[in-house]
Amino acid sequence: MKKVLILAYDFPPYVSVGGLRPYSWYKYFNEFDIYPVVVTRQWGNKYGNHLDYIDQGHSENAIIEESEKGTIIRTPYKPNIANKIMLKYGDSGFRIFRRIMTAYYEFAQYIFFVGPKRKIYFEAKKYLKNNDVDFIIATGEPFVLFKYASVLSSKFNVPWIADYRDPWSQNASRSSNFILKTFNAFFEKRALKNSIAITTVSDLFRQVISTLVINKKFYVVSNGYDPEAIEKVKGIEQNHSLLRIGFVGTIYEWHPIESFLETVNTFIEKNSEKKLLVTFYGINIEDRLRYLITTKYPKLLRFVEIYPKLSNDILLHELAKNNAMLLFNYYSIIGTKIYDYLALKRIILLCYSEEKIKDTSKLPFFSNNLNGVSSHAQEDLIIETNSGYIVRDSSHLLEILTTLCNELKTNGTINCNSVNVEMFSRKEQVKIFSDIIKNIKM
Repeated sequence: MKKVLILAYDFPPYVSVGGLRPYSWYKYFNEFDIYPVVVTRQWGNKYGNHLDYIDQGHSENAIIEESEKGTIIRTPYKPNIANKIMLKYGDSGFRIFRRIMTAYYEFAQYIFFVGPKRKIYFEAKKYLKNNDVDFIIATGEPFVLFKYASVLSSKFNVPWIADYRDPWSQNASRSSNFILKTFNAFFEKRALKNSIAITTVSDLFRQVISTLVINKKFYVVSNGYDPEAIEKVKGIEQNHSLLRIGFVGTIYEWHPIESFLETVNTFIEKNSEKKLLVTFYGINIEDRLRYLITTKYPKLLRFVEIYPKLSNDILLHELAKNNAMLLFNYYSIIGTKIYDYLALKRIILLCYSEEKIKDTSKLPFFSNNLNGVSSHAQEDLIIETNSGYIVRDSSHLLEILTTLCNELKTNGTINCNSVNVEMFSRKEQVKIFSDIIKNIKM
């Protein structure tokens, strides 16, 4: 049995889509003759929002959990001074000073072993002094873990694999600033120089990353859904009394959220006898959304619910109650939430396929210039699996809402006759990753 040391910052119990990927490795690697040792940080869910990312750990010592699946080493975590101020005074407190300190740690962590993430490096180093492993896997972001893996690989002569959940220096948040992009690109190439292989979630990201990191072997290991978590909610029936539409995750600036709300508002005004509820889970713009509804669409106050971040098991339980799932167009990127939507077998409403974006530079990795990569990846997947509607625009959405309400009234349910969903199980993807690890040539 091979043994792998996994550096993963996001990891349960922290509520994060990014944490589900390394968690699936921990959960299923042992079924494919690989023993995982995960080095992460101590997490809590005290706040139920973005403050959990910077909240203090619950012990000054590393906590080691061992089971038949593998080992988890949870390192101590102390927020830096900027994060301490934010926890005490909120988002608006000493904002300029916090930005300066955050920028310092963002740059300095790649040069020195400083910042709140460094404990992961030191605990991994301590483990490697006393234990042999076959591979190190670092999953980013945070991409400073790639630096840690690179250094550990050199110190202990252990090959390492870089796993990209998103691009690093070519990410939209970094590539818009020349200095930031140049700085990150330098350290990205430097860290990846001694990696033995690179894995990422899609062909799109493989192409994007390979334009900077050259002469490396790339493998695609897709995201997916947790089959055990889905099995637990299979018996939950969708709502029978009203059309309930769910949405989970991040709402980006190019997403047509206002158009969607305006269309729902119009639908309610024209169809007062039809019952509808839109539920948002763990979104990033809760305050803005509440303000938008209150000021522009006050009639929607009775027809919209907003939930905080929920653990994945609880989230799936709530999602299963919906009749349909809302998905905003991500163009070249598939994202992660679509896999849970598929597994739940709830009709997907992709909004919108024919909406024109004035400035495509705001879209991350718009793929018109990338060979062989679709600029409508979600549409392709929905069509391939027969799992929902490709909503052209707001007028088309009005028609579909009417169709769904009538179907629910007639049948008491909304049917979803999707196919070939099982291939997107995270367990299947871990099997693919396991085969990659076993077949890597040194």
